[in-house]
Amino acid sequence: MNSPFGQTRTRIALRHALIAPDGHVKSRLPGVAKAAAVILINEARGARFAQTMITFEAGGHAEFPANEIETAGYIETGSVVVTIEAQKKKCAAGGFFFAPAGQAWSLTAPRAGTRVTLFQKRFVPLAGAGAPGAIIGDASAITGQAFLGDPDARLQVLLPDEPAFDLAMNVFTYQPGATLPLVETHVMEHGLLMLAGQGVYRLEDAWYPVTAGDVIWMAPYCPQWFVAIGKKPASYLYYKDVNRAAM
Repeated sequence: MNSPFGQTRTRIALRHALIAPDGHVKSRLPGVAKAAAVILINEARGARFAQTMITFEAGGHAEFPANEIETAGYIETGSVVVTIEAQKKKCAAGGFFFAPAGQAWSLTAPRAGTRVTLFQKRFVPLAGAGAPGAIIGDASAITGQAFLGDPDARLQVLLPDEPAFDLAMNVFTYQPGATLPLVETHVMEHGLLMLAGQGVYRLEDAWYPVTAGDVIWMAPYCPQWFVAIGKKPASYLYYKDVNRAAM
């Protein structure tokens, strides 16, 4: 993709970032073959998690060993076989999974062009809460709930809202004109992928037009707000850290 006069919608600030697809640069990752990986957010950005997009060729695969890293993944396009220890399932677009720390997992037999977003972090155990279990699911089976009573802004909670989990992965869908009801300011950190539609995202004191394929990083306490615009619903996938307090 050409960039006339060095133009881009990407913006990098101290406590937030908008990363547009026009600036993606591929990386090689250990265990990932016949696939293009783009590291969108990680510790180099100042984040406490990593957000990576992997686009597979036919015959590609990704194999990750058991270690202290946990992974939440979402299949954006195509299809792939997800294996987490003894669990194995073919997932199409809208499929998702959670691989706990201490369990090996893999993505195999992808259809060419399959695109997967991964959110990864070091697991923080909580005394008395136990360890979270592996999950392979489909977002289409999860009913979106009206957010704070607004039926035009619906939230699908993909992972269990339980103390054992120290991260959440959700899909938020807005009808045209729907908004977040307040400018949120909170301790949770976010990684976000626009899945469909378009809108305007407020990050601190800047307003950014966003569309499908855009990625956003929000540091803790970054003021944030969204409105969906256009004629079609807007939706995004997002990560946040939950259920832990750093002292």
